[in-house]
Amino acid sequence: MTQRRNRDGSTVAYYALAENAWNPAAKRAEARVVHNFGRADQLDRAALQRLVNSINRVLNDGETVTGSTPDLPAIEIEHVFELGVVLAARGLWEDLGIGPAIRRCIAEAGLTAPHEAALFAMAANRLDTPGSKLACAARWLPDVAFLPDAAGLAVDQLYRALDFLAVWSDRIEHEVFLQAADLFRLDVDLIFYDTTTAYFETDEADEQPEEWGGRLFAPLRRRGHSKEGRDNQPQVIVALAVTRDGMPVRSWVLPGDTADVATVARIKDDLRAWRLGRCVFVGDAGMYSAENMAELSRGLGRYILAVPMRKVKEIELEVLTRPGRYKAVAGNLQVKEVVVGEGERRRRYVLCLNPEEAERQRRHREQVLVELAVELRLLQEREDDHPKAACALLASRRYGRYLATDYLGRPRLDAAKIKAAEKFDGKFVVITNDDTLTAEDVALGYKGGWIIESCFRRMKQTGLEVRPMFHWAARRIEAHVRLCVLALQMQRAAEIRCALPWARIAHELAALKAVRYQAGERTIVQRSKIADSLGVILKKLGISAPKQVLSVSDPAETAAAT
Repeated sequence: MTQRRNRDGSTVAYYALAENAWNPAAKRAEARVVHNFGRADQLDRAALQRLVNSINRVLNDGETVTGSTPDLPAIEIEHVFELGVVLAARGLWEDLGIGPAIRRCIAEAGLTAPHEAALFAMAANRLDTPGSKLACAARWLPDVAFLPDAAGLAVDQLYRALDFLAVWSDRIEHEVFLQAADLFRLDVDLIFYDTTTAYFETDEADEQPEEWGGRLFAPLRRRGHSKEGRDNQPQVIVALAVTRDGMPVRSWVLPGDTADVATVARIKDDLRAWRLGRCVFVGDAGMYSAENMAELSRGLGRYILAVPMRKVKEIELEVLTRPGRYKAVAGNLQVKEVVVGEGERRRRYVLCLNPEEAERQRRHREQVLVELAVELRLLQEREDDHPKAACALLASRRYGRYLATDYLGRPRLDAAKIKAAEKFDGKFVVITNDDTLTAEDVALGYKGGWIIESCFRRMKQTGLEVRPMFHWAARRIEAHVRLCVLALQMQRAAEIRCALPWARIAHELAALKAVRYQAGERTIVQRSKIADSLGVILKKLGISAPKQVLSVSDPAETAAAT
């Protein structure tokens, strides 16, 4: 800044941009004016601020950085929305072909209702914070999720979208399967299938079928054998077919009184229609019986069932004692094939050994025997006889298996029982009637059944929460389950791509927010900063990072929108 005195004695200040330059002739630094800004009292402050912003933008790689000047408008934060899970769900929704399949069905049906937006909102809600349809429309959409396309959706629109899904679910599932099989190069040579139950908090079972959209829906809420210990409540049967990778292929919703073995014929026919004829039923030890295996052979053809080792004498006498070497399948799994009998009555068992589990069970048994020796010594030291204490030891699930009684009826350690228990350490046995499967495939196939159980746990207990169901119409019960399966497919697709569990992925995605705030007269929506770990996950999911400023609304636009 320079000053000049006028004749009347007043002083005028001038602003200029100057730099020091070396004058080699005078051998001193001299000020050189680069640009004159004019008189200080006539300075265009807005132009000067624009110049500062331009310089800062160059220095900060294109980002506008404004200093703390009194000219900046006050910022008022209005709301913070969840963005990460919604953003990932949208990318997976399109990559798996769910969105395109739904849009094709809507166009074919000649509908104009926002069914796709409603179905996506409900599926994303399952991945984020599962709740009822009313909670999704009233709280999650307006208050939690940044979903401009689904803004303003009412709960009745969500229900109508479920009605649409109930009618078109088979077509949508088929198209999504074809897209996923090509996208992830899924191994569909072998499909695993199992069933579970989902109960309702009601005392009334359904009696009459329901017709809707040209389809007849059987009464679903029926009383049957519950896998959740609730035989007195109406329930539905949920069947799921998955690949070796744990990707759901197809789902079924069946009446609650349907026996597992009665479903296999329909499952086989439906999968054969998709050219997936090689389907193996994977069941736990509760399915093991001669009647069930005969029914499975007639209906589905192939099965892998766990055998209750301690209840089947043949396992202890013929399978566990059969000589032969184990073949390593994985680091913690070894297998040995044992065939008992000949001809049509032959039974093919696969004995599986987990060395790590065997060592854990051995250490556990040693600890139990030490505790049991102390209990027996205390019992002997008592002056009077304590028949109740002795009976409690003999009846104990923890200690009773290692005890016998002496000639006076008092408990004692049984060396034969202890030695017999050692034969079961780290072992499980499965039986199959499919001779085309190697022993390794049978063992891995049964472990594939654990993947189905994991899928069921996610749907029922953790994550997706298929229950409680707030529906009574058969079509909406079926649509609700199918919607949860679509969400499960998105979840598994994310896990396959990232090689991480969904809980870890969701935790990273939850850090990405959308912040809506007022800056002067404008309403701005801006994303939060993306951490390096989140950037890696978005890259693996094939999702581009959203731009920093998501939307800017002027007052006139806001008034017109409202």
